[in-house]
Amino acid sequence: MQSVNLTHHFLIAMPNMQDPHFAGTLVYICEHTDQGALGLIVNRPVELDVQSLYEQVDIAFDRPDIGPQTCYFGGPVQMDRGFVLHRPVGEWTSTIAMNGNMALTTSKDILHAIAEGKGPEQFIISLGYAGWEGGQLEQELAQNAWLTVPASPDIIFELDPEARVEAAMHCLGVDRVSLSDQAGHA
Repeated sequence: MQSVNLTHHFLIAMPNMQDPHFAGTLVYICEHTDQGALGLIVNRPVELDVQSLYEQVDIAFDRPDIGPQTCYFGGPVQMDRGFVLHRPVGEWTSTIAMNGNMALTTSKDILHAIAEGKGPEQFIISLGYAGWEGGQLEQELAQNAWLTVPASPDIIFELDPEARVEAAMHCLGVDRVSLSDQAGHA
């Protein structure tokens, strides 16, 4: 199979997705190489809010200016770790930049910066991530498990979680109701 780089793309789960971790999800791909892929589910909020997360990691957080924010289920791998998807990129200890204006940071320094009002302008905090071994994502694509579309940061940071899948599908010119839950090949 020909190699494709889906970094800074969305994966939209097809209706026939059987894995409960991924059914109905929109995944933002942070890194995709021949070694594998790493992404975050960006439309599945959890009941833990950012304020409570900060209390759990013992960082003072008093930011009424950003309003209440929820954390997200980022995927089934390392669910005990936090992953901050943000823009702009900034300069944090452990950051993967996806393009000129989006990054994923896993170091605690970004949490301190956010708490102090010195962090990125827009962010979501996820617990866990979605990971694929080399060739695994390509195999899932060949099995019609996912639709792909170049990512739009506005979908992640400007829309409510429940509107994100539809907005990503709109970028493809596809309506969710027109999709079949049966996989097939032309």
